Amino acid sequence: MERKHSMAAEAQALLAEYRRGKAALDARVVDNDQWYRLRHWQRMRPSGNPGDPEPASAWLLNCLLNKHADAMDNFPEPVVLPREEGDRADATVLSAVLPVILEQNEFEQTYSDMWWQKLKSGAGILGVFWNPAKHGGQGDVDVRRVDILNLFWEPGVTDIQDSRNVFHVELHDNDELLARYPQLEGKLGQGADRPQVYVYDDAIDTSKKSAVVDWYYKRGGLLHYAKLVNGEVLYASQEDPACAQRGFYDHGKYPFVFDTLFSCEGTPTGFGYLDLCKEPQMYIDRLNQVILKNAVMASRPRWFVRQDGIVNEEEYADWDRDFVHYTGSGDPEEHIRPIQVKPVSDIFVNILNNKIEELKETSGNRDFSQGGTIGGVTAASAIAALQEAGSKLSRDMIKASYRAFTQVCYLIIELMRQFYDEPRSFRVIGERGAQAFVLYSNARLRPRAPSVEYGVPMGGRVPVFDIRIKPQKTNAFSKAAQNELAKEFYSLGFFNPANAAQALICLEMMDFEGKEMVVKRIAEQAAKGVSAWRG
Repeated sequence: MERKHSMAAEAQALLAEYRRGKAALDARVVDNDQWYRLRHWQRMRPSGNPGDPEPASAWLLNCLLNKHADAMDNFPEPVVLPREEGDRADATVLSAVLPVILEQNEFEQTYSDMWWQKLKSGAGILGVFWNPAKHGGQGDVDVRRVDILNLFWEPGVTDIQDSRNVFHVELHDNDELLARYPQLEGKLGQGADRPQVYVYDDAIDTSKKSAVVDWYYKRGGLLHYAKLVNGEVLYASQEDPACAQRGFYDHGKYPFVFDTLFSCEGTPTGFGYLDLCKEPQMYIDRLNQVILKNAVMASRPRWFVRQDGIVNEEEYADWDRDFVHYTGSGDPEEHIRPIQVKPVSDIFVNILNNKIEELKETSGNRDFSQGGTIGGVTAASAIAALQEAGSKLSRDMIKASYRAFTQVCYLIIELMRQFYDEPRSFRVIGERGAQAFVLYSNARLRPRAPSVEYGVPMGGRVPVFDIRIKPQKTNAFSKAAQNELAKEFYSLGFFNPANAAQALICLEMMDFEGKEMVVKRIAEQAAKGVSAWRG
């Protein structure tokens, strides 16, 4: 019991330290979320007049929409490759099973949510956990997005794996916690462990919730885990006989993968396109405010009226009256005259347009990248070339996401290696799109029995795999280009067994998606043709 109290005190002290180190980042994330929702005038309002128009143009949001669309057009799909010949069969099965596990976790939605966080905050975070409650208690891999506000790490580290401790804090209902942990009776409430929250539209009551702290820490090369609520230790892997000597996860890594957009030194997070384009968007809206205010003032006439004027002001202001009375003699126009509003100079309109162009240029969100054209460019091939050249920024950030996704797949395989003790059935897509069912367990993933090679005893080998990421081509243009390539191969006679030798030489010089399958099919056709000729 004394050890648990000291553990809880250590965790609370470390969490408080990490929270202070992350305060500026949390404030920026909350502020960026307001910009994303076009609520940035709430941040800029103190410098203006209460009655001024507050236009919120969506140039910045349009940039984020296009970047997100590029990412989802190239949704990743893993391909597992063996490092040794004996692991080829397992690599083939894992290539079919991994997409099924991701689909069961609704990973496409998770990936989309992670990308929104990446664009807004500069880093998206994915968590890869083992959930023992899944599938009726059988347990399975759980992949989900982690809110950056809920995660805390050691200040100053660039790689999350270098942090001594990592905390994940999340609010849970008190009644659910009491049902699962009766020892928490009288110990729940609003403690100091609560994470920062966003500015919500709804009135959210968190008085009946408590912060649950998941504490991951590395000691002696092992990863350990503890769960705490308000200073009460609910679970500690170091106290669990099954985990005390091996750690909570055998892979020894924190189950969090950071997908950073623009990296910065001294932090695993970075900054995103929202941070990059926030300032030009601010001046665009401020200039729009000036122009709109000038337009409103010019379109609503106002008048100078002498204090001793002779014109009936009430009748003059009523446009339904055909006649307006005035008293005395003299020219009524000398007693009342319109206020002239000077229009905004064209130079300010040019500045506004320049700011819009600046935002497009700095974000790489040019017109042709959205399907538009520029003057003089009408040929489809020229437009496609411009789009391809303009998408290099998107390709770069998507490759970074592929690297993060590779780490996610490695963590999934390691969890399968540790927990898939019983065979599990998976519905996979076999050759030519046919459905197939496979049974798979960790029997062939565990360390192999020690062997003797050349008279030298060798230790047990652990099967290790490489992961290559290929995009699922959801872009209509990419699909059309792939289909056109296939039709061109057919029209040129690539699939004619008589032309197999020339076709294979030509394919060796080419590079396209699915090349290995095409080469294999043509080689098979050639072999069949030779067999038929000999027979």
